[in-house]
Amino acid sequence: MRASRLVQILLLLQTRGRMTAARLAEELEVSVRTVYRDVEALHAAGVPLYGDAGHAGGYQLLAGYRTRLTGLTTDEAEALFLSGIPGPAAELGLGSVLAAAQLKLRASLPAELRGHADRMQARFYLDAPGWYAEDDRVPHLPQVADAVWNGTVLAVRYRRWKEPTDVDRRLEPYGLVLKAGRWYVVAGPGPRTYRIDQILELRTLDEEFEHGPPEDFDLAAYWRQYRADFHAGLHRAEAVVRISPRGAARLTGAAAEAVAATGRPEPAGDWIRAVLPIETTEHAHGQFLGLGAEVEVLEPAELRDRLRETARDLGALYATGAP
Repeated sequence: MRASRLVQILLLLQTRGRMTAARLAEELEVSVRTVYRDVEALHAAGVPLYGDAGHAGGYQLLAGYRTRLTGLTTDEAEALFLSGIPGPAAELGLGSVLAAAQLKLRASLPAELRGHADRMQARFYLDAPGWYAEDDRVPHLPQVADAVWNGTVLAVRYRRWKEPTDVDRRLEPYGLVLKAGRWYVVAGPGPRTYRIDQILELRTLDEEFEHGPPEDFDLAAYWRQYRADFHAGLHRAEAVVRISPRGAARLTGAAAEAVAATGRPEPAGDWIRAVLPIETTEHAHGQFLGLGAEVEVLEPAELRDRLRETARDLGALYATGAP
């Protein structure tokens, strides 16, 4: 365990440069005192590692020193090959680069680890988009990725869902996110999130960010909060329903969880009364229509009236034979 931790310290300093004992301790999930002992052990082994005191201090390897020791375990080698998803890499224009990198990594592995990695690629295939989602065309993705990397400003024509739909925006791109087969760019000012497949026109401006992304900006943390806010805003209303066991079995996600949490059997029969989260009356109208006669909406009255009108219109439509 300690030997593995010493290798991790070396690799962290080699890849990230100067790091404080507190930062190393956080990365390794150990105490700062343990980091001090490990650094002393590396010193004793002849590793050219030195530390500076003060606010801007920390540990650092002597300039030019690099270790060839990777310390890859079987699980780590397998995970590296599994993480190389060819589709997104190709969309970014990095398909051949990824293939070359994997070839070099494979060649550098011992025979045993190479066999594990080959089996991982042969037995696992990652296909991120959902079944009913068509592949998005993202012709502007390479330009957006280039702007993210080089810190350049973009002028875009963007299509959004509300009026006016087509708007002009000046973007300072901070980072890219691939979510469920769709590419998003997180950009300032704001920051805000934009779907790249909704960019209609794009022009790279001959200017860089005035100050760059905020120093405390963390793309992963931003996206986690964005997702949390998105899901919190989805279901802002509720519907009281009666639902059959067969209808309840067809529910998924938040609706299924709500039936499990709030569902109460009715005195007569095997139907369940429950309170389900809904987004809007319009969205819930389509959702409950899909369940047909397996569900009855009791509240809100507006939704119940909409469903009754639709049922009446359907009855009239099918009252006579086909024309």
